[in-house]
Amino acid sequence: MKVLINEQEFEVSSPITAYDALKEAELISREVLAANVNGNTVALTTPVKEGDRIFPLTFKDAEGRKVFRHTAAHIMAQAVKRLFPETKLTIGPAIDSGFYYDFDSEVTFGPEQLTKIEKEMKKIVSENLKIERFVLPKDEALALVKEMNEPYKELLIERIDEGEEISFYRQGEFTDLCAGPHLFSTAAVRSFKLTSCTGAYWEGNSNNKMLQRIYGTAFPTKDELNAHLAAVEEAKKRDHNKLGRELEYFTTSDVVGQGLPIMLPKGATVLRILQRFVEDEEAKRGWIPTMTPFMAKPDLYRISGHWDH
Repeated sequence: MKVLINEQEFEVSSPITAYDALKEAELISREVLAANVNGNTVALTTPVKEGDRIFPLTFKDAEGRKVFRHTAAHIMAQAVKRLFPETKLTIGPAIDSGFYYDFDSEVTFGPEQLTKIEKEMKKIVSENLKIERFVLPKDEALALVKEMNEPYKELLIERIDEGEEISFYRQGEFTDLCAGPHLFSTAAVRSFKLTSCTGAYWEGNSNNKMLQRIYGTAFPTKDELNAHLAAVEEAKKRDHNKLGRELEYFTTSDVVGQGLPIMLPKGATVLRILQRFVEDEEAKRGWIPTMTPFMAKPDLYRISGHWDH
């Protein structure tokens, strides 16, 4: 059968997966993490058909990074379940800077626990566990997560309409409800770092239970990971919130509000210097200032169109 790979036509075997098609076209390598087939990001194990448009995805591609780091999130969740079996799983997506997973656990995840989880993750990677996708109808999917004692997954499945595809991913003893896609196996994710743990409400609703969110990041090589971590540390040194306080330019108060800085003498002086500079520059350019009230009648905002919003 014929398929388009990188907009070039290739004759390939049938039936065939995205991986096999790329291999026959001599476009597969260790850098290829997933594929874009007809505009959708899919695992390399996904079957392709006559006329499909296929593009290989690497870590350089945003969707390739997403697949890589989503797999890292599952490896972290598997490690947590091995170490703390009573922990309940919620969701664990990839994000621009890495990945996270939200857990409901009686154990408080601090630096000591993160170190243990990282160590277990390395073990899972070394086990080279095959990552397999399978789908179930809604009643069987609900039965499975109930058997697994995962109440949050049960809630998510209950919201899915009847007849919709419900997919799971299995790696070793670990199974998770997930739309995917993922990598071939756990062995591909060798360079990662768990960076922090914070609180997060279930579904971002403060009326729901507070969960524990573990953040991490992952890269194909140790050098790339180290470079990223070094850049993050450098950015922290230049953070305006940190420097502004250290230089005594501003402070904040819970009474006023954390997002509302109180300018200290140094900061107020800088603002006055900048204001004078701007006023002098405006005068040089012949600009004439006017001043309008800070407040106005509702009629003004009705005319502007803002009132309805």
